[in-house]
Amino acid sequence: MARTIDQQIAEAQARLARLRTRAKASETRRKIIVGSVLTTEALRDPKIARWMAATLRKNVTREVDQKELVGLLAELDAKAQSAGTGEP
Repeated sequence: MARTIDQQIAEAQARLARLRTRAKASETRRKIIVGSVLTTEALRDPKIARWMAATLRKNVTREVDQKELVGLLAELDAKAQSAGTGEP
């Protein structure tokens, strides 16, 4: 049975929507991986902790996001301060 042009267009649009969904999921996964690695390293290295805390404070502007980061920023600040105390 031959498909009409409208059916072919609808199928192509559905396929495009699926590809866009997959691309967004892939991008989200990459962000999670990078964020996890960066956070882990920042909590180990005072220099990275200082940079990450400053970067987050500068770029995270939504109040709801800032509230979510309060605990992490406290940890990063503590690690950044440990550079002067000789703590690991």
